[in-house]
Amino acid sequence: MKTGRFYFRESLDMALVSLWSNKLRTFLTLLGIIIGVLTIIAVVSVIQGLNDYVYTKMSFYGANDFAVSKFSPFISTIQDYTEQMKRKDLTLDDMKVLRKLCQSCELVGASVDASRNVKYGNRTIKDVSIRGVTSVDHLIGNVLELEQGRYFTQGEEDRSRYVCIIGADVAENLFPGLDPIGRWIKIGNQNFEVIGLGKRKGKLLGFSQDNYAWIPITTFLKIYGSRRTITINIHTSSQEALNRAMEEVRTILRSVRKRTYNQPDDFAFATSDTFIQVYKSATSGIYLAMIVISSIALLVGGIVIMNIMLVSVTERTKEIGIRIAVGARRRDILIQFLIESAILSGTGGLIGITLGYILARIVTATTSLPSSLDPVSVIVSILMSMIVGLFFGIYPANRAAKLNPVEALRSEQ
Repeated sequence: MKTGRFYFRESLDMALVSLWSNKLRTFLTLLGIIIGVLTIIAVVSVIQGLNDYVYTKMSFYGANDFAVSKFSPFISTIQDYTEQMKRKDLTLDDMKVLRKLCQSCELVGASVDASRNVKYGNRTIKDVSIRGVTSVDHLIGNVLELEQGRYFTQGEEDRSRYVCIIGADVAENLFPGLDPIGRWIKIGNQNFEVIGLGKRKGKLLGFSQDNYAWIPITTFLKIYGSRRTITINIHTSSQEALNRAMEEVRTILRSVRKRTYNQPDDFAFATSDTFIQVYKSATSGIYLAMIVISSIALLVGGIVIMNIMLVSVTERTKEIGIRIAVGARRRDILIQFLIESAILSGTGGLIGITLGYILARIVTATTSLPSSLDPVSVIVSILMSMIVGLFFGIYPANRAAKLNPVEALRSEQ
């Protein structure tokens, strides 16, 4: 007597023989599943890679740090931008008040940004990020580490000295093979002495993080004008202290800026979580759209599998009749065709996973977007493709199992 295991093995062998004997049809049947799984794996790999990258390298502020600025970190409408343009600028006086009154703030600094050409001898770099900072800003947020030299002092900040710290890209382009420390460069129309060289950070989403020059904020405002808003950067000792500090800062600034109780804040806070949450919101929409597109491809692939299996049932009617006549049970016929469907969709899933991963790596190589393949995504993709095959294979398999053996044997197929 044949065991269930033997029947399953026999059904598997027959399913594989049937699929292998129709290679072209089998491949064309797989295309829908391959495209669907390929899209899912490629998108998930890139988004997972971006997520890992964001959580480790895209934090503009430390875990216990935050910034206060005139504008919200992300403005979604013209109306919001227009309203925020009417706000008062944040100034160094605001920073000094916070240094004096905020009890939960360990360090209070400030920064302001511009873009200028930087020159040394006959070498010029365009659009270098110029940041005016206080003497403590290298300790706040995304900490600046030095490869060589030193940070500028509070005295140099107070006296608006023309000193600067440059990034690795600036040093590489202006001083190839030379030690930049102690040399003078021209930022815009002003000469600055290089006193520090920052450690290389690499690229962030394809953009260099080393194309910068930091100068004292007082020097920046002296050269480029003090009638501009600054960003106030604050470091605290812990997550709990951060929350207290934000409330203190809000109270102090509202008082200094004479905001009444029914008026909203005319400034905005930003933390690492702010950027991460906005990033997640932005990518979740893309992720959902890609999943919907991939699901449609899987649905089309499932329908194709069902149609091909129906054709297969029609072509093999006489074979089915003979099998039933010699003792095969309807369950055996049903299992055989379900196995064929599962193998079709599972194979398509495996090919799709492989091609999706290759596509993700190509995207990483050509655009610098990071990618990472999550094993859970691989398992889910294989299971989903096999479920699609089983679901759409039920009707053809059931139809084959219910064939009347007498009528099937009379078939001319």
